[in-house]
Amino acid sequence: MHSSFLKEMGITEWTSRDHAGASAQAPSELSVNAAIPEGSESLGDATTPQRFHWWFFGDQPQGDAQILFQNIIRLLGLTASEWTWLKPTDLAKVLQASDANIPVVAMAFGSAAVQKITGERDSVPQLRETVLAMSGDGNEEIPVLASFELTHFLSKPKDKALLWQDLLLAKSVLLNI
Repeated sequence: MHSSFLKEMGITEWTSRDHAGASAQAPSELSVNAAIPEGSESLGDATTPQRFHWWFFGDQPQGDAQILFQNIIRLLGLTASEWTWLKPTDLAKVLQASDANIPVVAMAFGSAAVQKITGERDSVPQLRETVLAMSGDGNEEIPVLASFELTHFLSKPKDKALLWQDLLLAKSVLLNI
């Protein structure tokens, strides 16, 4: 029964926390397009041409939040060239540099990030499960999905299901661009 729920959530690969914790050490900070740390597995292939891109906006995760984010990247099967961690203040730079031929989806973690990149004033609980938008170069709209800050999920582990819902919605949006 649990297996069918996990498949619906898009979770198909499991690793032991003991094994993952022992082999993956978190680097001190994430850099833009940082590679997944040694000891983590990527489900993607670095030699594959870029099919899409994920933008993650918010405060740079530290400590356990960074480990959670690395697990998100691994479970989504993203290679280093398929995602970027950004500060909301970097929005103008990234919009200018983006390639209009590659589909992009943005995840905003936390109210401040959501408000900065979309202009919305509602709180994250009200904006979750809604596809928001930010204007890209050439007036195309880039879909944005709101989620709580990663530290929220660490302090309230039962809410991690909400994170997976947000990620699956983002993945669905990206596949339909």
